[in-house]
Amino acid sequence: MRILITNDDGVNAKGIYFLTKELEAHHECIVVAPDKQRSAAGHSITLHRPITVKKVKLEGIKSMVYSVDGKPADCVKVAIEKLLNEKVDLIISGINNGYNLGTDVLYSGTVSAAVEGAIYKIPSIAVSVDFDADEEYLKRAAKISKEIAERSFNNLKDDVVLNVNIPKDETKKGIRVCILGNRVYKNAYIEEETDNEYERRFQLAGTVMDNDDENSDVFYIKKGYITVTPLHYDLTNFNIIAQVNSWLTEEESK
Repeated sequence: MRILITNDDGVNAKGIYFLTKELEAHHECIVVAPDKQRSAAGHSITLHRPITVKKVKLEGIKSMVYSVDGKPADCVKVAIEKLLNEKVDLIISGINNGYNLGTDVLYSGTVSAAVEGAIYKIPSIAVSVDFDADEEYLKRAAKISKEIAERSFNNLKDDVVLNVNIPKDETKKGIRVCILGNRVYKNAYIEEETDNEYERRFQLAGTVMDNDDENSDVFYIKKGYITVTPLHYDLTNFNIIAQVNSWLTEEESK
């Protein structure tokens, strides 16, 4: 396969290094990633200035590597539009430092980069692990990522993203294909002192409040399973289209 690799932690992150190291041993790869940390960038793109793309060298990596002074979605767009001589078969975004579970996917630059690939009709996978993963954990996650990619590729539709989360110890549990859970944060902003009486300063922090619904990624990751959730960028709530239509058009029919 020809694989485009990206992330939101930056081109020098350990996760992208071990993912690329594993994949390039078996497949043709190109790396296009942000020049620095871009976590929680969501699906934002750079509009009001040019973005700069640089060819860089990652020690121990033989694949072509580019850094982009933009967001994760920028990386995928510029790779597809300008850097790739041939269409890639698959996009893999990661390995992200920190799980992307439940509603986290709405903020995640890692997941958004994969979704951008799906918008271009390229099958895509986002991969995340727990925070502060050591080398052995990342190497294992990279091997699992490769296996999931190879097992899914022939069946994965070109507008679908697989959101994959790999726990620290999954060796005895295996994979659960599941829905997104509900993850919210309590007391999300901590106020800090400031010398200016006309301003207030807040640091995003807080405590995770998970709703552990069975069959959700939040539930299964805590049980030690690898979680895989198929995502799609169409956010339409098809279940209530007729209902909303009745609210807004019933007066017109009278």
